[in-house]
Order: sequence, then C-alpha cells, then structure tokens
Amino acid sequence: MYPSFDLTGKIAVVTGASMGIGYGLAKALAHAGATVVTAARSLAPLEELCEEIRAEGGRAYAVRLDVSDVPQIKAVMNQIAQDHGRIDILVNNAGLGANHPATEVTEADWDTMMNVNLKGLFFCCQAAGLIMLDQGYGRIINMSSQASVVGIRDHAVYCASKGGVNQLTRVLALEWSARGVNVNAVGPTFTYTPGTAERLDDPQYLQGVLDRIPAAKVAGIEDVAGAVIYLASPAGGMVTGTVLLVDGGWTAQ
Repeated sequence: MYPSFDLTGKIAVVTGASMGIGYGLAKALAHAGATVVTAARSLAPLEELCEEIRAEGGRAYAVRLDVSDVPQIKAVMNQIAQDHGRIDILVNNAGLGANHPATEVTEADWDTMMNVNLKGLFFCCQAAGLIMLDQGYGRIINMSSQASVVGIRDHAVYCASKGGVNQLTRVLALEWSARGVNVNAVGPTFTYTPGTAERLDDPQYLQGVLDRIPAAKVAGIEDVAGAVIYLASPAGGMVTGTVLLVDGGWTAQ
C-alpha cells in the first residue's frame, strides 16, 4: 500500500483565495484533482484565478464571502454544499496581519483582527463541519503561523489570534475526528508572496528574517501547498489535531 495524494473528485473550499498564499493553494488543490471553490470578499480576482485553473485543465468556481459576517458564512457554505453535493475539504486561509507595539494596539485593532483570524475561522469550521459530519467525511486545514507558538515583537494581536487557531484546531479534532472529520493546522514562516515582496526584497529586512531560519531561506507558496495537500489527502488520514509547522526550523531554536 502506497500513500495517495490524489484529490480527484473532492470538493475543496479555500477562503481568502483572492491573493497570496490562498491564491496559490487553490491552484495547488486543483492540480491535485480537486474541484475548488474559491472564496473572498472580491469576486474579480477570484474569477481571474478560476480562469487560470480552468486553463490548466482544472475545475474552479468563485463565491463572494466575508468571513467576518457569520450569517453569510453559514449561507455560503450551505449553498456550496447544495451546488456541489458536498464539501470535502475546507482550507481556512482568510486572515489579517498588522504590526503594532502592544502599547499602541487599539480596541478596533484587536476586534478587526480577531473577527477575521479567529472568530471567522471558527464559524467557517462550524458551518462546513456540520456538512462534513453529516456526510461522515471531511478535512479541515486551518492556516496558522509560526507566530502561534513563538512570540514576535509588535505582533501581540496576531500571535494571540494564531495561538487561538491552534487551540480551536485541537478541540475540533477531539470532537470530530471519530466521525470522519480531521482537523489540522499549517503554520508557515515568512512566505514570499506578492504581498510580502516589498519587505522581503529589502536585503536588510530579509537578512533579519534569515538569521532566524536554520534552513537559510524563506518559504515559497509551494512549500505551504505541500503541507496542505498532504493533510487534505488520503496520505494524511491518520493525522488530526496537529499543527504542521512549515518554518525552516525557526521554532526548533
């Protein structure tokens, strides 16, 4: 028996798919055989993404979703299940990041990030999880961060939100895994995307990051996608309740 990473026939939902890591994850899931439903607040970039996936022979659809709107989450997940017959994979990628010294964080800063990174993620899990539990099968992959297990200066709210993601992942795995729904998280280090390019293209900034990564390089989207595909696939069937760190060794120190 050899492990299978084939996702043919699976219906995968990716939130925050309009840019960056989410954009790449949607393409990777489609390449692995899944039908991908891309979700974000703006439809235009999703339609462009779906066109790219279809041009490569994949299947993809776009839906508008604001994960800070809980009633909308429930309605959209139920509509996806109705349109496609099921939801097999949920990748909770939608998230926010911001740099603030702890003394400067406002209540609005806190609420805005928590509403997306933690509250929205939980209710996406709940809405898709109810569908998965009813069908007796599902894979939920929550996008966490290395900042969920180590502190990073000026990221108090971000670190708190991602630490919460890890704990939610563990609890949902305890409650749902026996009913066929595995729940895991992926925690990347600094990852090169169009959104991070401005900082990571600065030699001084980049060197400060590389000094913390034993692998001596930042992650690419393909590195994160490899972890997601593994956890979504039959090969990861016995993995649940874990946080898979894709950090080049940052947290080993």
